[in-house]
Amino acid sequence: MKSLAIDMHAHALIEDVETIARADPRWAHEAARAAEIVGEASLRHNRGVMADEWRPALTRAERRIAAMDAMGIDMQAVSVAPTQYYYWANRELAARIVAAANQGIAALCRKHPERLAGLGIAALQHPDLAVAQLETAIQTLGLKGVMVSTEVNGAELADERHLPFWQKAEELGAMIFIHPIGCAIGKRLVPHYFSNVIGNPLETTMALAHLIFAGVLDRCPRLKICAAHGGGYFPFYSARFDHGWRVRPEAHTCLHAPSEYLKRLWFDSLVYTPEHLGFLIRHAGPDRVVLGTDYPFDMGVPDPLARLDQVASLSEADRAAIRGKNAATLLGIAN
Repeated sequence: MKSLAIDMHAHALIEDVETIARADPRWAHEAARAAEIVGEASLRHNRGVMADEWRPALTRAERRIAAMDAMGIDMQAVSVAPTQYYYWANRELAARIVAAANQGIAALCRKHPERLAGLGIAALQHPDLAVAQLETAIQTLGLKGVMVSTEVNGAELADERHLPFWQKAEELGAMIFIHPIGCAIGKRLVPHYFSNVIGNPLETTMALAHLIFAGVLDRCPRLKICAAHGGGYFPFYSARFDHGWRVRPEAHTCLHAPSEYLKRLWFDSLVYTPEHLGFLIRHAGPDRVVLGTDYPFDMGVPDPLARLDQVASLSEADRAAIRGKNAATLLGIAN
């Protein structure tokens, strides 16, 4: 029997989260700041597409299931839209936002247990709260892990304050999906939707580099981390990281050459061409790549299986692994 096709990168919008966040007076200020990074042209386009296409796809389960069927996807690991992190929230508000998000994802998955597996979020701006939220997500709500951004209010994921979170994720066997929201570079990325086209993979690259060079993966060797957008530029330029690690004493901070950690991470397949996907598979390994569509956004792809099929010289076992077996291992589900 053919293995399940599992999409690790798909989003939902939990409307209760929006109600809670938008009632806070800080929401308008933070939304305006975020809009400055995206730029007026991209913001205007996104608003139109959100109303007509994205919101229905993000909120209507029947539309999601129909899209999965059209793509040949048997199961999605569904996470909130990254705009719903709301890392600016104070402790009380963050507790309410995360509870609404995680309960909303869990409820969606309970209605479609054969098709959906859930990923929650955690309020990393309050590190001790994030640890408790991770426990609740896994042990009480039955979620498979959580999605986190690439930095938290200027603090790197590798910051010492986040170590208890990584240790708890390792202890629980929770899958952590790294997915950025915005980019710290700022106005240079405003034109041409560079905030996403360049910014998203750049943010993921920086987050992975910090986690590796700061030794987080050495201290937590059993972490299950999956990086969106093919891991950004890291897998494709890891030779430069290795060179810096060898020749610069201030960069020689992790136990192994940075490229060695490609074998300790997972990456989604959202790199668009068979050539790039083949490169990622060769360098990370066929056991480290999972399907990713970025449903329902326009920077995603509607045909992940067809793109996988175009990668030359893959064994059937490797195709099956990328199709779904790797994701099933990460999520702890049978396949």
